[in-house]
Amino acid sequence: MRKTLALIIAAAIAPFAAQAADGVDAIKQRGTLIVGVKADYKPFGFRDPSGAVVGIEPDLAADVAKRLGVKLELVPVVSSNRIEFLQQGKVDMLIATMSDKPERRKVVQAIDPQYYSDFVNVLLPKKAGVKDWNELKGKPLCATSGAWYNKDIARTYGPEIVAFDGSEKPLFALKQGNCVGYVYDQTFIQGRLLDAEWSTDFEMPLKGVLDAPWIMAVALGNDSLKTLLEETTKDWMKTGFIVAEEKKYGIEPTEYSKAMHEKMKSATN
Repeated sequence: MRKTLALIIAAAIAPFAAQAADGVDAIKQRGTLIVGVKADYKPFGFRDPSGAVVGIEPDLAADVAKRLGVKLELVPVVSSNRIEFLQQGKVDMLIATMSDKPERRKVVQAIDPQYYSDFVNVLLPKKAGVKDWNELKGKPLCATSGAWYNKDIARTYGPEIVAFDGSEKPLFALKQGNCVGYVYDQTFIQGRLLDAEWSTDFEMPLKGVLDAPWIMAVALGNDSLKTLLEETTKDWMKTGFIVAEEKKYGIEPTEYSKAMHEKMKSATN
């Protein structure tokens, strides 16, 4: 009886183990790569007028699908559910502005080298006249709940952090004058400033702080897809694909993107 039960359990587990170990083959057989991306984070992932999700990270996902010779399916995710979606098998991989943190590496497989790196910055009204981080001391500063850097910013520069869920609520509070600025990812702020709605009265005059690399991720055990993505990332850096994507969407290429492009390009010369 015990032997029979063991065989039943092994048979039940085997398909899942095979899928995790042979991720690339399973994706090719399915004919579709399913990728979790942001849909509210311009220019990395946002909806165009037709409702389609576009941006830098969807473009990266499309390149991976092309290399696999399969179709691409994009699944919008947010910070609070993206890892859960990956663990539950709802997506094959994540390219979703996810900062590289030790606790995240315990529950997903991170792709190295990191494909991107961003700073923390503040969206400020031009009339505020703030030119230095220390000028924020004692002032209410809008933020997104759960952002890893909120405590660091409060401790280092002394503002009173006023946190809201997501990014739309703190932006609304900023427009209403409920805080002096909005502290968030620098690239997100750059994306907002591409729109006349924000660029007319707002600016990003401070120097970015707290550099944080971003990781793509696959589920634990999906080693074949991990290997493919590692080689793909190196190729993106060698060819300057990510730098070109930044320029395509109107943001200044980061020091990280430029440095990794030069490093990988030189390594092959």
